[in-house]
Amino acid sequence: MEITEKDALIVVDLQRDFCPGGALPVPGGDEIVPVVNSIIPLFKTVVFTRDWHPPDHMSFSPQPQFKDGSWPVHCVAGTPGAEFHPELKIPPHAIIINKATERDKEAYSGFEGTRLHEILRGRGVKRIFVCGLATDYCVKNTALDGVKLGYEVYLIEDASRGVDFPPGNLKMSLDEMKRAGVKFTSSGELHG
Repeated sequence: MEITEKDALIVVDLQRDFCPGGALPVPGGDEIVPVVNSIIPLFKTVVFTRDWHPPDHMSFSPQPQFKDGSWPVHCVAGTPGAEFHPELKIPPHAIIINKATERDKEAYSGFEGTRLHEILRGRGVKRIFVCGLATDYCVKNTALDGVKLGYEVYLIEDASRGVDFPPGNLKMSLDEMKRAGVKFTSSGELHG
């Protein structure tokens, strides 16, 4: 699949807190870093989203249930946990999108409450390639919003990892994306 200037890569939340050793780790989350690094040079438009929570974000819970609205404290704006994975190669022209920045709002999608759609439209982007963490939460919601906004959306499967919690959630999320029209691809199928 040939990547053109009408394509954008969206790398979702590849942050320290979502990698092993972080506050809310995705199993094997750090394993996708070399895969993501290998495809970044193919794209003229590269977006990195990140959770950038206030310290009192509504989703933080003292006894987290690890579900919507009840997570451990993670990705607090300006803290080491909110930083991108240290081995992630962020090009100088990259677009950084902060999300879930308001105390009273959860935002799993890179489009929710951000200027991402406006930026991509301004660049003439038609197709988006989504990858990152976690497949069954922020990656899924970003991909689904992309479809709703009229983009042709691809999930790069080998450049994404899910938490699969509760068990079966990952398969359900992949099925939901397929039904919505998200197409699936892998890093090896992409070329410039």
